[in-house]
Amino acid sequence: MTAKVSLRGVTKAFGDNVVLRDFSLDVSAGEVVSLIGASGSGKTTVLRCINLLEQVDDGAVLLDGDEVSAVGRDPNPVRRRVGIVFQSFNLFPHMSVVRNITLALTEVLGQSGEMARDRASELLARFGLAEKADVYPDQLSGGQQQRVAIIRALAMKPEVLLLDEITSALDPELVGEVLDVVRELKGSGITMLIATHEMAFAREISDRVCFLHGGTIAEVGTPAELFHCSECMEDFMNHCNSDGVLGVGSLREVVHVATSNGAVHQVHIRDQIHGDMTSLTPSAPCTPRHVFVG
Repeated sequence: MTAKVSLRGVTKAFGDNVVLRDFSLDVSAGEVVSLIGASGSGKTTVLRCINLLEQVDDGAVLLDGDEVSAVGRDPNPVRRRVGIVFQSFNLFPHMSVVRNITLALTEVLGQSGEMARDRASELLARFGLAEKADVYPDQLSGGQQQRVAIIRALAMKPEVLLLDEITSALDPELVGEVLDVVRELKGSGITMLIATHEMAFAREISDRVCFLHGGTIAEVGTPAELFHCSECMEDFMNHCNSDGVLGVGSLREVVHVATSNGAVHQVHIRDQIHGDMTSLTPSAPCTPRHVFVG
């Protein structure tokens, strides 16, 4: 069976920084795949290459078996089929909520204003924002703005939805309402690729999880396989590289950093999924500012 989305040997660099290296992934129709890994591992770049916001340097992006990443090919037909939602919402501040949603429907799909507004109203009601149709983005909470951004993408009836760290700009108490939207979407059969640091959520929502490291997929499997049986994930959760940067991984919360003479000698962390407490000891010298969650 032909994959809905395929990346075949994709390489992408920004100057001397090679972000993706011979990256390959097949995603089936209706599948939910989460991309996890440290900041800079290539998660966002994968999504931007699929949506053709970035031109690949080598390799190919395919949609239903058709190569869509060829140089010179019009990206707009692909973008009508592949929606993307960014971490920073990107709503038009001078337009009402309903106009943010209907703009692409009228200008790109050529729908009448009445038809577009009916579609927007349907989605706003579905996701609990019916009363916000005529307000402006600055009158909404961050969680509401992100829900509107998701609705705007869904209004186009995309075959594939790309979600790029959609909770990272939100206050913690607002994260749940956005994740609830994604939970509902999973049951609708839409194909989703999700770049996320929400490990418990990735474990719950995903059919497969891909752990990215160094611009490629270091581990891939079901959530049960990856979170319980992966040596590479353990490295991610307890890693000190040659630059003296200790990464404790997004599965864990830093509770206390113990120092001596300005250097870290122990990091106390809590497992966000199971609640267990443990300690990490850097294998190379590092300072508190070099301890990161990613």
